[in-house]
Formats: sequence, C-alpha cells, structure tokens
Amino acid sequence: MDVKRSKPLLLALGALLSGGLIIVLARSEESPPTPEKTKDAQPKDKPKDKEDASQKKENPPEQKEGQAAQTNQAKEESAPGDVIAVAPPPFTPGIFPCSGCHDEREPNPTPRQLKKRHKEIVLKHGDPDRWCTDCHTLNNIDKLHLANGKLVDFTESYKLCGQCHGERLRDWKAGEHGKRTGSWDGKKEYLLCATCHNPHSPKFQPLKPLPPPKRPRER
Repeated sequence: MDVKRSKPLLLALGALLSGGLIIVLARSEESPPTPEKTKDAQPKDKPKDKEDASQKKENPPEQKEGQAAQTNQAKEESAPGDVIAVAPPPFTPGIFPCSGCHDEREPNPTPRQLKKRHKEIVLKHGDPDRWCTDCHTLNNIDKLHLANGKLVDFTESYKLCGQCHGERLRDWKAGEHGKRTGSWDGKKEYLLCATCHNPHSPKFQPLKPLPPPKRPRER
C-alpha cells in the first residue's frame, strides 16, 4: 500500500477513536456514583418497627372471656400450693364438724389443761407453749389457719404442716414420704400427714415387738 495514500486514512481513524473516548468520559462524569450498601445502612422507619413490636409485647391482644378463664384456671392449678387429691381426714367418728359443739360455747384461747372435752389430747409438738389456736381457728373452728392467717380446710392440712416441715412436704408431694395410691402418671390420691402422724403428738411411739411366727411342726 502507498504510504502517502494511507496516511490520511490513519489520521481519520485516530480522530474517530479519540472522539469516542471523549464521549464516554463525559457520560461517566454526568451519572452520579451508585452508593455502596453497608451493614450500617438502615431504613429510617426501622426504629418505629421496633417500637411497634415492643408495644405488642407489652400490650398483647385481648383474649376472649372463655380463653381468659381457661388461662386463669391453668395458672391456679399449676401454682405452688395448689389443692392435692387426698384421702378423707382421719376424724374420730362423730367429732366433725367441730362447730357442732363449739358453737354452744364461748371461745377460750387461754392455754390450760383440758378436764372435760378432749382431755385425752396431749400436746407434744415442737414449742412447749403450743396451744390449740396455733392451728385451729378460734372464730371458725371448722377451719385451720396458716401463719399468714389464710384459712384452709382439713383436707389441706398438709399446707399447715409444710410451713415447718418443708422438706417433708416436698418429699410427700414427690411420693418419697408417706403413701399415695393411683396411677404412676395419672390420677393419684395421697394420705394426709395426720393419717399416719398424730397431729398433737406426731412422733411415732415405740412399738412392742410381736412374737416370732411359729414353725409348722410346733402347731
């Protein structure tokens, strides 16, 4: 190829390339740079979402009356100290309700030796100054009362005993102390403390040993 003829062609090609490069640079300067996403970048309304979530936790939706009643009942049944199914209290026949006799008498809380009614009762239970009204309620004789004044039935006397004998109450509930009948993982019935222990003198008395069994040939 002739150099003189090709020189104008090369110049024109160079001019086109330089013009295209100038256009590309101009467009890149006009378009703003795209911001990079960072971990710290958060939507402006994010704190509001957190506040709404916290308000939902603090103010849960209202339950229907039936659901609320079931919830309260479940809480009461699972609460510590709830009522346990027990065998009937071991009352002396004809002695309960106590109000059958006590309503006819003026209450006398003074510790003294009983000479007429209940004279067979001997108080040997902890404090030497123990008296009837430590457990029995003076103005509601058919009820027992706890240290905080709460009244309980005789079927809940284990709560009264458990105030001083907490470890025994725990073992009794677990089936390690006393006796219970029923299913291992179902309905159970417990014997009360007073079924085995005399509440007025709970220490077991020594038992006289019985004679050994006779051999068959000795009969």
